Amino acid sequence: MVVRVAPWSLHTGSPTWMQGSGDSTTMAHRDDLVCSFEFDFGYWLGFAGVRSVFCATPITLMLFNSNTFLLFFALFCLAYFPLRNSVSLRNTIIVLGSFIFYGSWSVPFLLLMVFTASADFFFGRLIGQAESVTHRRLLLLSSLLLNLGVLAYFKYSGFALELWCDLMTMVGRDSTLKAYAVLLPVGISFYTFQSIGYVFDVYRGLMAPERNWIKFLSFVSFFPQLVAGPIQRAPQMSPQFSVVQRIGVPDRAEAVWLLIWGCFKKVVVADNLAPYVDLVFGYEHFPRGLYALATVAFGLQIYCDFSGYSDIARGLAKLLGFDIRCNFDLPYFSRSLREFWSRWHISLSSWFRDYLYIPLGGNRRGLERTCRNLFIVMVIAGIWHGAGWPFILWGGWLAVGLIINHLWRAASLPGLGRGVSWLLTMLVVFLGWFLFRARSLHQIYTVLFFNGGTEMPFWTGFYLRGILLFAAPLVLVEALQFLRQDRLWPVKLSFLPRSLLYGLLVAAVVVYWKQEATPFIYFQF
Repeated sequence: MVVRVAPWSLHTGSPTWMQGSGDSTTMAHRDDLVCSFEFDFGYWLGFAGVRSVFCATPITLMLFNSNTFLLFFALFCLAYFPLRNSVSLRNTIIVLGSFIFYGSWSVPFLLLMVFTASADFFFGRLIGQAESVTHRRLLLLSSLLLNLGVLAYFKYSGFALELWCDLMTMVGRDSTLKAYAVLLPVGISFYTFQSIGYVFDVYRGLMAPERNWIKFLSFVSFFPQLVAGPIQRAPQMSPQFSVVQRIGVPDRAEAVWLLIWGCFKKVVVADNLAPYVDLVFGYEHFPRGLYALATVAFGLQIYCDFSGYSDIARGLAKLLGFDIRCNFDLPYFSRSLREFWSRWHISLSSWFRDYLYIPLGGNRRGLERTCRNLFIVMVIAGIWHGAGWPFILWGGWLAVGLIINHLWRAASLPGLGRGVSWLLTMLVVFLGWFLFRARSLHQIYTVLFFNGGTEMPFWTGFYLRGILLFAAPLVLVEALQFLRQDRLWPVKLSFLPRSLLYGLLVAAVVVYWKQEATPFIYFQF
């Protein structure tokens, strides 16, 4: 079988770790192609010369931090608000707008999303009509096989074949299969989990199956949170598409803050820290201390990139009258790994808890089973983030940390104090970020065991000052949010200080706004 895939990356100029792996059959970069698959069906059917080529040309990239999206959202609002008092017309507009939004990335992948969502819509209907438990379980299993099968092909098939080829090489045999890279549909992990969650909730009797296809598509494809979450739960989100939403003054005020702060975190902090991170992680021969600085920068970059997206998504939804869940709750102020995962990527961690950890037995079957379940869930969480050994190692590392955390609590050992607990938690978290960001196991091994002796480069001081410059506003605002236990304290300021704060943040966003927007990191997941 010959599979050629253009490794067109969502991250223009991104380092190797953000791109798919390939072999000598991989096509050269083609920015005018979204994807190109060429299958030699003769391999499967026993005859030669039958080939199929599938290409998709992007209309344009529609990122929240792009001028294209600003125009799209303005036009969408012109159609949406005059019709929002009619539930059916409003949902139709949402679906059409979401299709345009996602279709701008790839029309074939839009069709894939509609297919899997429609399948889950019918699975939900059939589960609601099934009378026997066995029939319901078979329908649930069918949904899981379809969704996870599609996800596994696009996300893990290339990695699995690469492992197979490596194994054949190790035993001295040639593999008839060749490793290949497959372009990952943007947001597939997010909308797949959201759709699976709906089927699970119908199966468990937590909600009635949806009977309106357009309404269900509105829930799955709602463009503010479609490609990078937060992952919504159907029992909480779906009813919002059945009623006319009232948008009050507090909603608009919160939306404005979320949009400004989200854009600031993404455009000013994350995008400006990215070159510092890429500079160091692009090589393997810097001193270990420099990798430590770069890892701190990456921890701030990925947080601001992802939480910035989540804030923008929540702000856009608020403007449209919808309430989507908070995804980050000041995670770097956590004093234990357990607390960290209750504050970081909340929609994903709670999804794994409810649909994997608890069904495995949770903490109900003894300490040994609890530790086993924690390890399984965290390794799968690592695999969810990407097909590669660094992601698996990251999940395993955090699993060990969570198990130690759990054993410590189970043994009723004394606490270490707030400061020490916070410091140890951050050491574990940021060492995890090093594993997460590393390009390969070889880089991890080299940096951890062979890079301790060289001197820091002369530009280290400039490097550190650059990181501090962009991190300082984030630390200041979030420290006040933590101390006041109120993430919306800027909204409650009086007019003059609020206007000054908003003005400074907006000015910084305008200064650093790019004509070619930098994609969000989590789009690759």
